[in-house]
Amino acid sequence: MGNSVSANTPNILGTESIGKLLLKYSLPAIVASLATSLYNIVDSIFIGRGVGAMAISGLAITFPLMNLVVGFCTLIAVGGATISSIFLGQKNVKKATDVVNNVMLLCLIHAIVFGGLTLLFLDPILYFFGATSETIPFAREFMKVILYATPISYVFIGLNNLMRATGYPAKAMISALLSVGVNIILAPIFIFVLDWGIAGAAWATVCGQFSAFVWVLAHFLSKKSYVHFEARDKYLAGPLLKRIYSIGMSPFLMNCCACLVVVFLNKALLSSAGDMGNIAVGSYGIINRTTMFFVMIVFGVTQGMQPILGFNFGASKWDRVKQTLYKGIWIGAIITSFGCIITELFPDVISAMFTTDEAMIDIARKGFRVYFICYPVVGAQIVIQNYFQSIGKPKISIFLSLTRQLIFLLPLLWILPEYFGVTGVWASMAGSDMLAFIVALLTLIITTRRFNKKFIKPISHA
Repeated sequence: MGNSVSANTPNILGTESIGKLLLKYSLPAIVASLATSLYNIVDSIFIGRGVGAMAISGLAITFPLMNLVVGFCTLIAVGGATISSIFLGQKNVKKATDVVNNVMLLCLIHAIVFGGLTLLFLDPILYFFGATSETIPFAREFMKVILYATPISYVFIGLNNLMRATGYPAKAMISALLSVGVNIILAPIFIFVLDWGIAGAAWATVCGQFSAFVWVLAHFLSKKSYVHFEARDKYLAGPLLKRIYSIGMSPFLMNCCACLVVVFLNKALLSSAGDMGNIAVGSYGIINRTTMFFVMIVFGVTQGMQPILGFNFGASKWDRVKQTLYKGIWIGAIITSFGCIITELFPDVISAMFTTDEAMIDIARKGFRVYFICYPVVGAQIVIQNYFQSIGKPKISIFLSLTRQLIFLLPLLWILPEYFGVTGVWASMAGSDMLAFIVALLTLIITTRRFNKKFIKPISHA
């Protein structure tokens, strides 16, 4: 029994080289993130070809709502994963087990409350996000299936984050790939063969998540897992819940802000582009999908960094925390710098993958050239923000998550398009990225100096 536990112990997070750990933990997370991105693209193709163009429009209306659905889950999942890593770094397996139990229960509570309320007010919510009489039947049909299955999806996402945080990054990758794989196999069957329409795509999504749900549940039910369910442990303990929610608040607010920002961006483009407003909004869709492709890779890196940072911070191994952080910043910056080069050199090639409309390609070209000028710093800003989340400093992480999307972007969207039209919209996005990076960097420098004093002082007495 002792050997099997030691083979799966996360204690290597405090001893193995940071480079090897980043490769071990980040690579599976990156693969899982890219698989999810690929699924979203392929799923849209199936819906477009199997159901029709209006179904694609209906699906697009659900994106902000889907962000909120994920947001209410990551509120628990990210907070739980971070806290469990810190507890493991402190050699407190008992408290890490309490986290698993509470995350499971909280996921079910959130799913029932949020999913139920959203179902009750589904039509008004979809109309608020821009649905019309032509698109709402498709949006409603898709979201009803997704919302009924929120208990399955929430438990899968919540436990999958904990699986990675407690020392099983490869198994966490497998669960994500399992979900995507089942989805991609079943979607064409449900849509083309069984003729279930857009609901078929939703059912394929649910089936994929259910298969992954079974996988992660089996992991935490197994006594062989380093951290697993213990029925006798604490449930809904106040201090633990407070820490989970406070740390998870940052990604939750990011999802909420993303919904809000899309509304303001679309309105700015519609008002600035005049008769070409709808084309401009479509161009933003191309740019947004492109930027998210690279952002998802960076998110994979930060997911891999999270257990390493949390464990070593909990174990007071400050040098390893800094080493992980600095390597992560460089990796993040390299990824988004590559994105900048690709989009600056080949904007038309990228746009042509999505559309043959010359006007849309032309607007997207200008958008790529302006927006991606500051894109190299985006990767570093994301890593720094997630660093504070990973070491249990939620207030700083929340502040940094709000700087780009609210504090900087919305005022710039109010000012620049007034003078520069659609170009002003793209410039607002680029400017907010640069300003958010500067604030994140200054915050990191100040807090690092404080932590240096805190952690280095005991070493001088050794």
